[in-house]
This record gives sequence, structure tokens and C-alpha cells, in this order.
Amino acid sequence: MDINLPDVLAEVTAIFERYEDALVNNRLDVLDELFWDSPSTVRYGVGENLVGIDAIRAFRSARPATGLARTLQRTVITTYGRDTATAMTEFRREGSTRCGRQSQTWVRLPRGWRVVAAHVSVIDV
Repeated sequence: MDINLPDVLAEVTAIFERYEDALVNNRLDVLDELFWDSPSTVRYGVGENLVGIDAIRAFRSARPATGLARTLQRTVITTYGRDTATAMTEFRREGSTRCGRQSQTWVRLPRGWRVVAAHVSVIDV
């Protein structure tokens, strides 16, 4: 298996950056587009366990649209072959002493790269 093929890594990095922009700017249409439209999609968050795209969409639409800005650090994107990737990052919100962690599993599907599983957590540092 080829790890981090340059063209695939560039694709996933670009889509990850598009996701991050949509997240901090609350672009729900883009966030919905970038998650796999499936009852098998999973997103475990700081205070919620969401299974299925409908639960993820409901959470996002109910979430406050303010205070979403954050700074990323130590982002690691790794691709496995041409159709699978992981994206791991740490984040900080202004004024917070907590460190957030985000992991995503991306898969290239017929409609493009989609998050099929994600996990968000925070820890005190």
C-alpha cells in the first residue's frame, strides 16, 4: 500500500481545509456535503454520540453559530492508497485553557471525499 502519495495527500489536505473553513464559518451545506450521507456515518463529540447522517445534521442545525473560531495545531493527514485517509488535529479556542482533539476518517466515494467517522474531544492541559 502506498502511504501519502503526493497527489492524494494534496487532495485530502485541500478538502480538510475546506471542511475547516465550513466548520468555523457555520456553512452547514458544505458540512453536510462533506459527511457521508449514510446511516452508518458516526460522529462522537464532546457531549454527544451521533450515529447516522440525520443525527449529525440535527446536531449541527441546533448548535449555536457563534464562537466557532479556533486555531489548529499539529495537524497530521495520512493517506492510505488512493481512497482512504485520516486527518488528526489539535485545536484551541481563544480564551480557553483546554486542548481540543479532532480525528476524521475520509474515504473517496463516488461523489468525492467524505468523512465516514469523526471524533471530537477536549482535555485540560
